[in-house]
Amino acid sequence: MSNEKKKVVGIALITAIAVLGDSMLFIVLPLYYEEFGLTSLWQVGVLLSVNRFIRLPINPLIGWFYTKFQLRTGVFISLGLTILTTLSYGFIKEFVILIFMRILWGVAWSLLRLGGMLTVVNVAGNHNRGNLIGLYNGLWGLGGLGGMLFGGLFVELWSITGIVVLFASLSVAMIPIVHWLVPLKTEEERTSNDQEQHGWLDGFTVIVFGTGFIKGFLLFGFFASTISIVIDQVYQQNWSIGGILISSAAIASIIQAIRWGWDPFLAPWFGRLLDQSKRPQLYLIFVLCIIASLFMVQQQRWSLIVLLIALLIFQLCSTFFVTMVDTFAATIAVKNPVKVVTIHTVMVDFGAAMGPLFSLYVIDLYGLQVMFSIAALLALVVAAIWTVYFIFHKRTFTENDSKS
Repeated sequence: MSNEKKKVVGIALITAIAVLGDSMLFIVLPLYYEEFGLTSLWQVGVLLSVNRFIRLPINPLIGWFYTKFQLRTGVFISLGLTILTTLSYGFIKEFVILIFMRILWGVAWSLLRLGGMLTVVNVAGNHNRGNLIGLYNGLWGLGGLGGMLFGGLFVELWSITGIVVLFASLSVAMIPIVHWLVPLKTEEERTSNDQEQHGWLDGFTVIVFGTGFIKGFLLFGFFASTISIVIDQVYQQNWSIGGILISSAAIASIIQAIRWGWDPFLAPWFGRLLDQSKRPQLYLIFVLCIIASLFMVQQQRWSLIVLLIALLIFQLCSTFFVTMVDTFAATIAVKNPVKVVTIHTVMVDFGAAMGPLFSLYVIDLYGLQVMFSIAALLALVVAAIWTVYFIFHKRTFTENDSKS
């Protein structure tokens, strides 16, 4: 394994362990919120969103942090916060205190996410940027696999407290080996990283930032926080395995987990396709149109089997969509790494924060079908913007960006 890949793999695996508890909440919290001491669904939306809202002002500070301190220091801090917040989900039943814990988790995630993206930007070149972005996203996504799978499957067999203690213990176990897995710095710094560079903000960059917001809103916000609700509306069969009843939460966790399971293989492969393509924008337009179509399909009252097929296809498109947007952002970031990665992260986090808050509010007032229609419209609007840009800017992808 090359030195570049070792750095990417190291920060990705640390991140995977850290996100276990957060991923579990997206499956368990909407259906078992009373066990967390909550009284209504809007509180669920707040808890799933507040950690993302706090990252909006925190991310610029984290960007500054990584210009002054070592990456390893940031990872140690984030793991400590991860252990504290994960344990709180099983032992604290006060809404206000849980809000504070979710804010602390937002700080932890900012340290991990920004550090990971900066690592990829600094070690990658035009020949392997998409591949390394896919590898990074795919590996840390294994944490989503573990959190959603164990959370959904074992919440009724075990207990929420037992699950969070297990997840926190894994984070504790990672502390001694951070020294071997995480480099001191994101890279042997390039002098360009420490100098202000001009001319990086153009039309293409603005569109990428906007698409990052939509990515966070639709995938990490709306879809992740409502998938168990969607399945619960059509799930009437009461499936069981070995006499164990399979709940809506368990099915939702399996659907989510399948995506995280194939990401380490499909995301790097698709990233390699982007590296080899001169017109990767066309992939993005095509995937956005499919996503819009699938949102329209999911709002219909199909059978559970048809719904599950649609959800799996949607998850496949999500893998491609996330890889593309992050690759575009990483390409732009060659010009000004800390600033571009920080803004991109803020936009994704803003979308992810607005997703649960807005979607659950709309569902409460107007129903799930209206929210799916809004989501489909957003995807089509972004596809239209990219189409117009492509028509008037028929250049290769690397002509829009400086080479590393």
